[in-house]
Amino acid sequence: MTTLSRRNLLKASAGFVPAVALGTRPAQAAPVPVVTTSGIAPAALAGFDKVMKTFVTERNISCAQLAIAKKGKILLARGYRYSDGSQAIPSVTPTSLFRIASLSKHITATAIMRLVQDGKLSLAAPVTTLLGLSAEADPRLAQVTVLRLIQHLGGWDRNVSKDYLYLDHQISATLDAPLPISQEDIIRYAGARPLDFAPGARMAYSNYGYMLLGRIIEKVSGTSYESYVKQKLLAPVGITRMRLGRVLRSEAALTEVVYSSQYTGKTVTDDSGTVVPTPYGGFSMANRGAGGGWLASAVDLVRFSRVFDAAGPVLNAASIGRMFAKPEIGVNENGSWYGGGWWVRQVPGNLNTWHDGSLPGTYTYLARLQNGFTYAALFNRREEEGTLDFDVLSPRMNAELNKVTTWPTTDLTPKYF
Repeated sequence: MTTLSRRNLLKASAGFVPAVALGTRPAQAAPVPVVTTSGIAPAALAGFDKVMKTFVTERNISCAQLAIAKKGKILLARGYRYSDGSQAIPSVTPTSLFRIASLSKHITATAIMRLVQDGKLSLAAPVTTLLGLSAEADPRLAQVTVLRLIQHLGGWDRNVSKDYLYLDHQISATLDAPLPISQEDIIRYAGARPLDFAPGARMAYSNYGYMLLGRIIEKVSGTSYESYVKQKLLAPVGITRMRLGRVLRSEAALTEVVYSSQYTGKTVTDDSGTVVPTPYGGFSMANRGAGGGWLASAVDLVRFSRVFDAAGPVLNAASIGRMFAKPEIGVNENGSWYGGGWWVRQVPGNLNTWHDGSLPGTYTYLARLQNGFTYAALFNRREEEGTLDFDVLSPRMNAELNKVTTWPTTDLTPKYF
């Protein structure tokens, strides 16, 4: 409540009747949103705080994270909270969990390569054989191999037949199956339809293809997809926080952030038809596990990226090289291509690799650069109608990397792992 100034009190004593005396309050200034931070950002890296604060302020993003590593050492770990105090937005720490959307894909591709490395799977194996799928609707399905799945060459094009992982209501009605639909329902629906193009003929990004990879991992390993990833990929590098997410807010992980979107839709969690905020029931997290279902922090992601720097307890050098190899088709005009869960571009003497992720209420970006830097940035909102472009993040981050002349040497890894 605004208090009367000494000047106004003098006016009142001289016969003025202040608004307070008439039962009203003076107008209050609107709360001013501010960005609060947590974690560690050495003075030499203060410019990255400026980049992130500007980015979230311009786009009204309430929760964000950034982690930066150089040659395996974590040098910056930050959480950002942008709020005017009018909403109950929990604090964000460097270990808060975010949905990472399609950054899940390089995790799944790594699991596939580990199975290949251990002699349990062949990249040339057909998905029809591995999962017992019928090719009756399209005989070309027999040409879809594991390698073509991880490189998005399988024959499904979401711009033609839509993204099956967002068709819950349509699949439910077509199959007369109750909500929530299962992965088995999605496979049955897709299996009754022809492919959009011949496998290996071109590249088309496919969440459905990565869902099938998750099923292959379970079939070959004999354990759940999540358990296999935790045991064979995450535990060897000391990552314990990561897990598969859930779509309902009541089922959120203990340190998970809240998600923001201007959109609503009918829930896919039951047949009630209830209209819900899209991040909390407008799509299935369970069905998109292998292609977009993981929760992680930015420090977890830069830590896991060390797996690809050199041979280690998760992958050997040959497996790493295979993940970044050029596909049979699909090298873009700018020289980039999709390897195994990573976009890849050749630069003098090395490779740049990166990926982004997007879900209602989520935008994520992870990059490994040829100069030894890795960074991960996570946000609880994505680009929507009326918001500014999110693609400016990468060039802003890269420009700031080039400005730093003296890098800190203190490794923050022991603080978080």
